Amino acid sequence: MNADELVRIQAIAEAALLAAGKPLSIEQLRELFLESERPTRQVMGQAMELLERACEGRGFELKQVASGYRLQVREEFAPWVGRLFEEKPQRYSRALLETLALIAYRQPITRGEIEEIRGVTVSSNIIRTLLEREWVRVVGHRDVPGRPAMYATTKQFLDYFNLAGLDELPALSEVRDLEEIGREIEKNMQGETEAAGPSSDSEAAEVQEPVESPSEQTIH
Repeated sequence: MNADELVRIQAIAEAALLAAGKPLSIEQLRELFLESERPTRQVMGQAMELLERACEGRGFELKQVASGYRLQVREEFAPWVGRLFEEKPQRYSRALLETLALIAYRQPITRGEIEEIRGVTVSSNIIRTLLEREWVRVVGHRDVPGRPAMYATTKQFLDYFNLAGLDELPALSEVRDLEEIGREIEKNMQGETEAAGPSSDSEAAEVQEPVESPSEQTIH
């Protein structure tokens, strides 16, 4: 693989990422090429390293998240870029952030276990919001009376909060309480910034209780 060919692969990957508007994995990028010219995973990885270096000193960067690579505005330029959009940032309640933080750190976890830790009832609206945003999913049911659903985070959660994996979450020793954990998770989000939200569960929109699939596995 000569240098010119590697630069060409880099340029194709850059164009694809700009057009896609979402993360693309190494395999998805490789599939852009005809089989006869398809680069190996190693070569594709080298092209992404080249693209990452090419972004240095520019207003955007190549970021690797859970679903793959994406081109995004650098965090330090967000205040200026944000003025392009008239829509106000989404506000998240303290209760939603605490619930999301518990799922992220204690997964898989049931709603009852979340309520036991928080000491208050978890609104059905919060669970529904997290499911609809595809930040959490049902991964099974606890083998106890009532078979409560067990929740875990998703790749979409990692992508949205600009994380490649759960190991990039802030360490519990570095935060003081559940709300701070939620704010730390939220700090790296792309496309939206969030002001301190209210503490009441009632801030969530009225929605119906999510229906869980009976085909989910039971976890003992």
